[in-house]
Amino acid sequence: MHHDVAVVGGSFAGLSAALQLARARRRVLVVDAGLPRNRYSSEAHGMLGHDGKSPAQILDEGRAQLLAYPSVEFVNATATAAREHEGGFALSLDDGSERNASRLILATGIRDELPAIAGLHERWGVSVLHCPFCHGFEYADRALGVLANHPLSTHQAGMIPDWGPTTYFTQATFEPEEAEAAHLARRGVRIERVPVVELLGAAPHLDGVRLADGRVIELAALFTAPTSRMASPLAEQLGCEFEDGPLGRYVRVDPMKATSVSGVFAAGDAAAAMQSATLALAAGAMAGVGAYQSLLKAA
Repeated sequence: MHHDVAVVGGSFAGLSAALQLARARRRVLVVDAGLPRNRYSSEAHGMLGHDGKSPAQILDEGRAQLLAYPSVEFVNATATAAREHEGGFALSLDDGSERNASRLILATGIRDELPAIAGLHERWGVSVLHCPFCHGFEYADRALGVLANHPLSTHQAGMIPDWGPTTYFTQATFEPEEAEAAHLARRGVRIERVPVVELLGAAPHLDGVRLADGRVIELAALFTAPTSRMASPLAEQLGCEFEDGPLGRYVRVDPMKATSVSGVFAAGDAAAAMQSATLALAAGAMAGVGAYQSLLKAA
């Protein structure tokens, strides 16, 4: 079957895009391998109507709602390649099949690259976190830390005191400038310049961190800003233009989420400098509408 739109990625942005198209009675293919970026988190927060649900539950509900539309097809696979084909696009899947569509929406997400510190990876999404709006409330008034991994880490350290007493670990690399240090002092942030070398406690929970000089500092949660890279090669294969964001590259899109390649749209973490599930839902809806409008113009 030739689809009107193929959506690559079945997390928040992809499902939201597919829903708009399904309601417009367009033939939609959703290709997803079931590995969303937020699979490490047990709860999603800040999403109206879904606060406190697990990301998996929200996505399961979304898929079930989409499958009620007869024009939607799901394929559990990874799209390994994409190319322009006969006025549309051809997707190669890792199950050996090829699928065709007139328009393409990339909701492929990103991969987080975390600091190489003992005990950090196994706590990611539970007690090692990136977004205080998503997870800070659950750790309110407990000892918190910010692990510097990027020049923007000082900005993050200035936010975290709204949730609890904060220590900023410079890792002997990301020393705040004079104005930044003054701001952190006004916010009551303690600055620790000896690097963190190990996270302590029964993972995925956190009891504290060990420093290079042997000292232990008790913490309930540690925030950091991971760098990122594309989770899929499709945007680059198709020739989409990219922007350089503060934590990694992302696909350049216009207000309707159209990329620089005609007929290709992108939404979610792969196409935004700021990421959250709520923002991904909104961007996915716009991408779905953008793809629909593109089909309409070509009719």
